[in-house]
This record gives sequence, structure tokens and C-alpha cells, in this order.
Amino acid sequence: MTGPTTLSRDTLRTLQRASGDLAAASVAEMEARLPWFRRMPADQRAGVLLLIQNGVAGFVSWLHDPQQAIRLTAEAFRSAPKDISRWVSLRQTVELVRIALELFERQLPRLARDDAERALLNEGVLRYGREIAFSAATSYAAAAEARGAWDARLEALVVDGIVRGDAEESLLSRATALGWDPAAEATVLVGNPPSDDPPAVVFEVRSRAARIGRQVLLSVQGSRLVVLLGGETERGDALARIADAFGAGAVVAGPTVPSLADAHRSASDALSGLRAVVGWPAAPRPVRSLDLLPERALAGDPEAEWQLVDRVARPLEEAGGALLETVDTFLEVGGVLEACARKLFVHPNTVRYRLRRATELTGRNANDPRDALVLRVALAVGRLARARGLW
Repeated sequence: MTGPTTLSRDTLRTLQRASGDLAAASVAEMEARLPWFRRMPADQRAGVLLLIQNGVAGFVSWLHDPQQAIRLTAEAFRSAPKDISRWVSLRQTVELVRIALELFERQLPRLARDDAERALLNEGVLRYGREIAFSAATSYAAAAEARGAWDARLEALVVDGIVRGDAEESLLSRATALGWDPAAEATVLVGNPPSDDPPAVVFEVRSRAARIGRQVLLSVQGSRLVVLLGGETERGDALARIADAFGAGAVVAGPTVPSLADAHRSASDALSGLRAVVGWPAAPRPVRSLDLLPERALAGDPEAEWQLVDRVARPLEEAGGALLETVDTFLEVGGVLEACARKLFVHPNTVRYRLRRATELTGRNANDPRDALVLRVALAVGRLARARGLW
């Protein structure tokens, strides 16, 4: 068989004249068989009709010259889905193409002059359908790649904006465009990326987030990976699962805030903790920025100093001088209960009661070595702040 060009000129002209009717019949068939197509707005159906008309015209051109016209037709079909890919999925496009080809198979042979031409037309429909399917798949893949690249840039802008503390409105609109629920709780984690390949980092973080059913936004900022995790973190091991996606070294999680609008506070505390975590070699992974308050304060973070005053020093002082004096003395004698009681001239049970009360007020147990450090630094910071007239 020599190819489609063996069709007679009369048959080719007949096909060209019938191209409009074939396109209209294809759309009518789609409306009859596809409920989702019937629900499409008129302008979108018109776009599909134009696509089908281009396809039919391309088919006729291809019959004239199968080598040159395939390239031109493929280019036309590659450009068309870019306009409709926002409202027609690749699966739906395949359904549309299949219906159109089935109609061509039924109607085109009637336009042939003899059996030989009918065989040529049937073969032409099959070959042309293959070219259309390949072009559609290629165009959707290119569109998905372009959207992915754009989403990655937009995602990086959102995360960078959170780190910088940009205006709430711009953050919310950009994050919403990425599918983020602006009302969801949010926690920022920072640490080292697992590799120097940003796409591999994105894949690793997203894979782990998908396995625990959480939404994430992330950005690789040089040697630092910043991840915004959605949802609550008090229960379960979501933080630990996401921390496993980071590279070697410490991972610091900021406080969980009520919504994206407050995420800058979580990012600020997490970054402050990352700078200070070197002061606590035995820190867990991940470690909360709240647990790094002593190191952050020693590193000069005024927010950490204020939190130590507000969470520890102030409650102890407002509870009365005896409670503050007991905690202070207990720390000074190295945590020896009897020595503290002798120095205060009170019964050891009184010391125990006061220490329990201090734990209730501050959440810190003076008998725990780490909490004892927090209490000691907090009391020192509180005295310094009072001396400077800041409290």
C-alpha cells in the first residue's frame, strides 16, 4: 500500500467539504454520550468544537501529505490543550478523541469511491488517531511540567514571605492558589536539606507528608530547608516523620500557630532555635524552639528572653517571694532537697510542696537537669530585664 495520497482528488475534495459536518457531528455525539461534557459552559464547548474542527482539517491535510501535515497537525494539537487543560483533564481529552475517531470510522468510508479507498481511509483514521493521542499526551505533560515549575516558584515565594514576615493578604492568596487551607494550623521546621538536588528534596518531603496525610509548603534556601507543615502537632508523630526528610544535623520546629497568618512567628522562632541549637549538643530531633529558650537567650534573641520572663520568671515572682526564693535556693544547692530545707529553715516537705507549685506555674521541674537550666537562665534573664527597666 502506497499511503493515503492514493485517494482520488474527488474524494479528497469531498472530505474537505464534509469536514465541518464531521466536526459538528462529533460534538453532538460527545454531548449525547458524556454527561460532564453537557455540563460544560457554552464557551468551553465552543473551544472543544474548534479543537475538533482543527483536527478534522488536519486529517484532510494529512491525507494530502502524510509527512509534512503530521508535523503541522501535531503542533496544532500540542498548542490547543494548553488552552483547555485547565478545564478538561487528559482522561477526558482521551474520551473526546475516542468518540471523534469512532464517528470518523463510521462516516468516512461512506465518502470513499471504492473499497480500496475505504481501506485507505480506515487505516488513515487509525494512524491519525495515534498521532493525535501522542500529541495530546505530550502537550498535557508539557503543561503539567510548566505548572509544576510555576507552582514551585510560587511555593518558594510563599515560604520566603513567611520567613520575612510579608503582608498577610499576599501570603494567603498565594498559598490558597497552591491548595493550602489558610485556616489550618501551621508549624515551621528548619534544618539541613538531605541533598544538593532541590527536586529530590521536594520529592522526599512531599512523599513523607503524603504518607501521613498532611499538606506542606517548602523551600530550599541555600544550605537551609524550610518546611511549613499543616495540621496539629500535639498528638502523633507528624513532626518526627517530616524531620526524617531533612539531612544530617539538628531540626528545629517552631511553635504550632493557629493559621497561616501567624506562620511568621513560628518561622522566626524556628530560625532562632536553629542558630542556637549548637549550644545543646544532646538536643532531640526535632527539637522545639520553645525548648531552646536558654540557648536562644544566650545567643541574644530578645524574643527568647521575653518568653523566659513571661513563662518562668514572672509567674514565680507573682506567686510570692517564698516560692521564688525556694526555687532559687534549690538551684543554688545543686538540687539537694535537705540542703535547701536547712538553708531556708523549713521542713523538706515544704520544699517539695513549693517545687510542685513552681512546676504547675512554669511547666518546669527543678529536679530535671534540663528544666533546672531553663529555670536558672530564666531567673537570671528576669533580673537583668528588671535592672534595665524592661520589666
